[in-house]
Amino acid sequence: MPLDAPPPPDPAALEAMAAALEASGEYRVLRRIAPRPSLPVPQGAATRLGLVLDVETTGLDHGQDEIIELAMLPFTYGLDGTLYSVGEAFSRLRQPARPIPPEVTALTGLTDAMVAGQSFTPEEVAAFIGPAALVIAHNAGFDRRFAEAFCPDFAAKPWACSLHGVDWAAEGFEGRRLGDLAARHGLFFDGHRAVHDCQATLEILARPLPRSGVPALVRLLEAARRPSWRIWAEGAPFAAKDRLKARGYRWNGEANGRPRAWYIEVAEEQLEAETAFLRSEIYAGEVDVPMRRLTALERFSERG
Repeated sequence: MPLDAPPPPDPAALEAMAAALEASGEYRVLRRIAPRPSLPVPQGAATRLGLVLDVETTGLDHGQDEIIELAMLPFTYGLDGTLYSVGEAFSRLRQPARPIPPEVTALTGLTDAMVAGQSFTPEEVAAFIGPAALVIAHNAGFDRRFAEAFCPDFAAKPWACSLHGVDWAAEGFEGRRLGDLAARHGLFFDGHRAVHDCQATLEILARPLPRSGVPALVRLLEAARRPSWRIWAEGAPFAAKDRLKARGYRWNGEANGRPRAWYIEVAEEQLEAETAFLRSEIYAGEVDVPMRRLTALERFSERG
């Protein structure tokens, strides 16, 4: 170390300063997300291996655009939602067939020079995900489609979505973006790189929720284990579109083999009430509406 170099900051002194600022009531201090220490697994406790996954891509269409960065962070968890340990991440770049669009570079920081000559194979990915019992993504409806298009082995894995699988609003959160959730916990991270997003997702899931007091991972696992039903309001009158939209229905206008119609996904216990609403309030009569039962194996995929 050069003689004139300042000494490294003392972590204890920094934490004391942060605590003093917070105690004043005039400041809020954000702490960088740090590696989580491992917990001992109780004797006889059943554990599973999970993966938090994030992709950066050249665009939004999984049929045409490509993955340029893939990160997968393995972790060991108990069936009760306890996070015991975090493993070594798979974090790789990949050169696409076409140049990275400028708007993607602006968002992710990834440039053509950074990914030049970089690659990984579906076989490498399949070997890494082999033991996993669950894959989590913070917007699984996006990430799962890209992941399966690159490596078909992802189709055999149950998936959970930390964006939609936890009722963040009911717990007092004003937003569901990773940055918003982290800030609410007094944390920050370097966003828009896949491995950093994985680390942030797992840290947020491991922390107790403000109102219920249970780790968010508990709520996510509960949601993933419950079956749900996708219902399409096929042939609904055009005049009913505002009522359907207000109730939470979304429009499917893509040529993807599903009905071109408004649709919603509801919990199994809500199925009867939802079909009764359609028959009485939308169709004004008995009608068979298309529906499909979904589990974590199909949810968020092209098969969902």
